Amino acid sequence: MTPQRVRGHGERSQTMKAPMGIFDSGYGGLSVFKKIAREMPWYDYCYFGDNARAPYGDRAPSEVFEYTKQAVEWLFTKGNAPLVVLACNTASALALRRLQQEWLPEYFPDRRILGVLIPVAEDIAKTARPGDRIGLLATPATIASGAWRRELKKYLPRDCSIIEQACPLLAPLIEGGYGNNEATHAILKEYLLPFEKRPVQSLILGCTHYPFLLSHFRSIFGKNTPLFYSGESVVHALKSYLIRHPEIECCLSRDGTKEYYTTGDPAEFRKKAEQLFNI
Repeated sequence: MTPQRVRGHGERSQTMKAPMGIFDSGYGGLSVFKKIAREMPWYDYCYFGDNARAPYGDRAPSEVFEYTKQAVEWLFTKGNAPLVVLACNTASALALRRLQQEWLPEYFPDRRILGVLIPVAEDIAKTARPGDRIGLLATPATIASGAWRRELKKYLPRDCSIIEQACPLLAPLIEGGYGNNEATHAILKEYLLPFEKRPVQSLILGCTHYPFLLSHFRSIFGKNTPLFYSGESVVHALKSYLIRHPEIECCLSRDGTKEYYTTGDPAEFRKKAEQLFNI
C-alpha cells in the first residue's frame, strides 16, 4: 500500500505536525469529513482513502482489520496524527474494538481512534420509544459483524427491534458515479421492501456512502421517518470528546489546512471528490 498525495487546500508549516486523521476505505468518508471540517475549520486535517482496495463491504473481517490497521498506522507515523476518526462503518464495525483494546495499548498508547457507530446509536436513543422498530441499511460485512446490533442494544429500550438489510450494490454504484441513476433508485427500492412489510419508526443509513442518496430515501419514506447517519452525529460526538479530552485536543494543530491521500489514482480521487461531494 503506497498512499499518493492529492493536492490539498493550503500547506502545513514545518512546526505544525499534528493534524486530525480521517480514514475511509473510499469516498464515502468524505461526507463525514466535510461536516467535521465545516464545523471545526480551525484544525488541520489529513484524509486517507484506501481507494485501491475499496470497497471493504464484502471483504473478510481479517482483511478489513489488517487494512484499517495499516491505514491508521500510516496516519500515526507519517501524518503524526494524535487522533484518527474511522469515517467508515465497515471499519468501525470490524476493526475499531480490536484496535482500541489490543493494538493501541501496545504500539501507540498516547494516540486515540474513534468510530462512527456509537455516536449514531446515542442519537437514536434520544428519541426511541419502547416497541419501536429500527431499520438498518449497511454493507454485507457490517451487517454480518453484528456490531450495529450490539451497540444499539446498549442504548435502545429493551423491547425495540432492529430490522437489518444488507445492500451490497449501493456503495459501488455511488463510487462509480451512478448515485442519481434510475437503476440505482430501483435497486434501493428493492432493498427497502422488507420495511414495507414491517414499517420502521427510524432508519439508519449505516454506510457513509448512503447519504448521497438522501433525496431517494426521502422520496420513498417521506419526511416523517427520521433518518440517522454518521455525519451530524459524529460531529457532535467529536466536539464533546475533544472537550472531555484536552490532552488530545491540545495536540491538534490549528492552521486550517486539509491534505488528502489515496492508495488509488490521485487524479481520479480528486475528480470523484468534486463530483460526489463538491470538495
